[in-house]
This record gives sequence, structure tokens and C-alpha cells, in this order.
Amino acid sequence: MRREVPASVKDERLIKKRRDQMIKGAVSLFKQKGFHRTTTREIAKASGFSIGTLYEYIRQKEDVLYLVCDTIYDEVRIRLEKDIDPQHGTVEGLEHAIANYFRVIDDMQDEVLVMYQEAKSLSKDALPYVLQKEVEMVGMFERVIDNCIVNKAFQLSDSEKKLLAHNIFVQGQMWAFRRWALQRLCTIEEYIASQTVLILNGIRIQDQ
Repeated sequence: MRREVPASVKDERLIKKRRDQMIKGAVSLFKQKGFHRTTTREIAKASGFSIGTLYEYIRQKEDVLYLVCDTIYDEVRIRLEKDIDPQHGTVEGLEHAIANYFRVIDDMQDEVLVMYQEAKSLSKDALPYVLQKEVEMVGMFERVIDNCIVNKAFQLSDSEKKLLAHNIFVQGQMWAFRRWALQRLCTIEEYIASQTVLILNGIRIQDQ
């Protein structure tokens, strides 16, 4: 279940505005210094308000990290849901899903990097919820692949289908994790083209 982060302010629009500012400032700081070395005072300053104001919207620093991870996952999921049609059970539909997902990761490189570097610092009650959101997004690719199998675009066992979905998800994330090396080699569009060929060739080799 989503964990509620109490705020002393009652205006929901103001809560969203301030927390969006907080998340933006925190991502920049966590990228530079990491979660543990960043102070709440620094987060407040990067967000454009005082430490007193900060504590009107959170209880503790870990709440900021939770909001960062929760918001990033929600944004990725919303963008994927808009661009991926799980019912489009064709190879072209899978290619489209891969390309759109990789472009989302390219747009959100800093956020994705921070989320995976710092998620381990979430509390024991928050971490399972955040990780479950990733499992649900992997499930979107599973449904696309499943419809390809139903339409006989290719053949995979259930475990192979799940592994392929996870592989696609991780290959997208790798663009953020390994950007220091990959972005010297190719553009995002070249990366999409190369990874898509590798993924689809792996499927076709198995079908032979």
C-alpha cells in the first residue's frame, strides 16, 4: 500500500506544488552527494524555501526519498501507459514499446539514476511498495510479449517471457546507469536500434 506522508498544511494543491519543488531539489542533491550526505536544510534551500517550511510537508528526511522514488515510478508508468498498447501483439508493437520506454529513460536519466542508487535507504515498510511498482511496469512488457505469443509472432515459455520482459526493462535502465560510457559510443536512437536488434535476434534464434 502507498504510505501516506503527513503534512501540516491542508491545501492539497499547495502540498503538491511544494513537494514537486522538494523532489526536484532533492534529485539534484542526491545525484551530487547521495541521500545520507544530504541534509534537510540543503534540501529546503534547493527547493526554494526555509527548513521550517520543509517540515510542514514531511516528517523526516527519509520521507523526501520516498516521495522521490514514488513520484519517479509514477511518472515512468504514466508515460509508458500512454505510449504502450499491451494489446498490440506484433513484433512492430514490441519494437514500439521498447523504443518508447528507452526514450522515457533518456528523458529521466538523473531521476532513474538517483532512484536506483538511493532506494536501498528506504525504510523496510516503504521499499517493498516501491519495488512492487517496478514489478508492475515489467508486467506491461509481459503483456505485450504475451500477446505476441498468442498471435504467433514468436514462441516463448512462460519463464522465458518473464525473463525477456525483465531484460528489456534493465536494458532501458542501463542507458542511465552506464551513460558515462554508452553516450560516448552512440545516441539514444542508435542505442534503441542496436538493443532492439539484439533483443529480437535473440528471440528469432530460439525459434529456429
